[in-house]
Amino acid sequence: MKIAIFGNGKMGKLISKIAKERGHHINAVSNSSNSATNIDLQNIDVAIDFSTPDTAFENIMHAINNDTPIISGTTNWLKKYEQVKKACIKSNGAFLYASNFSLGMNILFKLNKNLANLIKNYNYDNIISESHHLEKLDSPSGTAITLRENIEEILQKKIEIKSNRTKNIIGTHSIKYTSDIDEIEIIHTAKSREGFATGAIIAAEWIINKEGVFSFEDII
Repeated sequence: MKIAIFGNGKMGKLISKIAKERGHHINAVSNSSNSATNIDLQNIDVAIDFSTPDTAFENIMHAINNDTPIISGTTNWLKKYEQVKKACIKSNGAFLYASNFSLGMNILFKLNKNLANLIKNYNYDNIISESHHLEKLDSPSGTAITLRENIEEILQKKIEIKSNRTKNIIGTHSIKYTSDIDEIEIIHTAKSREGFATGAIIAAEWIINKEGVFSFEDII
């Protein structure tokens, strides 16, 4: 595949590295001095966006308007998600968003839904905790928000998220279900960013020749 990378931070660089190891070509990369909207996508097979909350919407729309499939892992821009969805469907494009591209985390999403369904008729309180490195721009994390939305839809009640920013943490998420007599907790701890980058490349490979709006759940 010929790939355009939108965002040249730690994730963008790692995605480029892993893509090349899988035999793909990085034909264009955006950064702070080279906007993604300036990139010519005519010969690009797929774009991968790991940019910033302030630029993600414009980056994604640039790909959709140029008939280029796009994968996005940027969080905290989702107030404009419906606009992207409508534009993608109208143009018969292809767009995949995930708050987390880790295979393990996406398995945890399913576990969390299953647990919430099992426990909804019993008296348990819930809290979500997430910890990340100091450079993470959004708080709470997009992953924690996804976990909360999944629980709230099933349990029909508001769930609290506790966020922590500290050094040398890639990403840890936990969900506790607590009653007067016991506690159930499920946790995902990322050991490196490679799981996220590999998942993004797998998603990019998967979306080629497809039309529609997708999530990582469609892949697994």
